[in-house]
Amino acid sequence: MAQKKLVELLLNETVENLGIVGDIVYVKPGFARNYLLPLQIAEVPTPEKVEALKELRATAKAQLEALRAERIDTVGNLQGISVKLTRSCNDQGVLYGSVTQRDISDALIEGELNVDERAVRLNQPIRRIGEYSVLIQFEKDLRVEIGIEILPDRTLDGLDEEEMEFDEDGELVEKVKEEPKDEDAAADTTADEAPAAEA
Repeated sequence: MAQKKLVELLLNETVENLGIVGDIVYVKPGFARNYLLPLQIAEVPTPEKVEALKELRATAKAQLEALRAERIDTVGNLQGISVKLTRSCNDQGVLYGSVTQRDISDALIEGELNVDERAVRLNQPIRRIGEYSVLIQFEKDLRVEIGIEILPDRTLDGLDEEEMEFDEDGELVEKVKEEPKDEDAAADTTADEAPAAEA
């Protein structure tokens, strides 16, 4: 099977994970035809167009460098941090609703840490009270894990928090309590059976 040829385009604006304004990029024909060209995000490069976007490219590059420096500071400030969120839940610790990337991002922004919700990496929303480790990743090399503690808004009647155990999927593991063996009851049943066997 023949490999498709890539299309050379000049970006008119910054596209995440592709390039900044003024970059010449190589993309698949379908991506160019269906997205970049119709929305005028990119165009076929000419020397005049490249020259016209040179100043915008320098400005965009400076903005990206400033943003990266800010993110490096944020990652440093996030080291060892733990965020506590209080939520309503039932007596088994199951939340009414869930904690999402936006909730975590909002809590961090409230604490004056600029973290966009796209940087919060959750495999699935948090649906139970407890402690969780959450990855904050701005770029491949700018990442940090923070602690998230979900607290109930009241004392739980059903189970003590210390007694609650969850499996790797976050599901509550029911503990089976062993009933004490009643030796007297066992002796009575054998005593009743013995005379019946003799008769």
